[in-house]
Amino acid sequence: MLRLALVLICLALPLKAEEVVLGLSSDRVRITATFEGSEILVFGAIKREAPIPEDPLDVIVAISGPSKPLTVRRKDRKLGIWVNTDAVEIDSAPSFYAVATTGPLNEVLTSVEDLRHKISIPRAIRSVGAPGSVEDAQNFTDALIRIRTKNNAYQMLEGAVALDEQTLFRTAIELPANLTEGDYRTRILLTRQGRVISEFETVIDVRKVGLERWLFTLSRENPMLYGLMSLAIAIAAGWGASAAFRVLRRN
Repeated sequence: MLRLALVLICLALPLKAEEVVLGLSSDRVRITATFEGSEILVFGAIKREAPIPEDPLDVIVAISGPSKPLTVRRKDRKLGIWVNTDAVEIDSAPSFYAVATTGPLNEVLTSVEDLRHKISIPRAIRSVGAPGSVEDAQNFTDALIRIRTKNNAYQMLEGAVALDEQTLFRTAIELPANLTEGDYRTRILLTRQGRVISEFETVIDVRKVGLERWLFTLSRENPMLYGLMSLAIAIAAGWGASAAFRVLRRN
């Protein structure tokens, strides 16, 4: 009886007939004082132990930066002055989020699978603590997505993944200059008929280095010294500019 139960359990488990073999052009991004953004090439292949199924294969690549809570405020004009009127706290929102797919997202992924794996940009944001006094809390989340999309921090790249012979895939994700350091979760999902059949995950390490790292650490660990040093640099720059203008006037 026990053996029969084990056989039935094994038959009920999904077989992983296709798996992702991933490659990254770089698994580390170093932020220096002159960092102006970067581009990550994500490429890979599908490993199979069975013939290619007839249903077309789709690939989704999602890169997510560190998430943190934040507050979205709405300004309104009262008595001629713009003031904050309402605020909604977002429980968790990624600092950077990019989704690249082989086709329109609503065709390569069902709503149920999107809810389960949190792939689309609205699903990647968690906001459950909106106050009851704010009737249109969803508008605050929409505003956050709109602003970060405009700043290139959120990217929806439908059709940006090239897939050859249902085996080889590749795409390029542009990373903006204002990256937040941390671990960037990178997921590759294979789907057929909108259902996820395999998922692979890795991490891209994004860190500040060199002078950028030294100044960041100094500002956090010794803010008094950092402030005095900034004041001294500002005074020296002002004195230097004044001296340069005096020399130019004499000549």
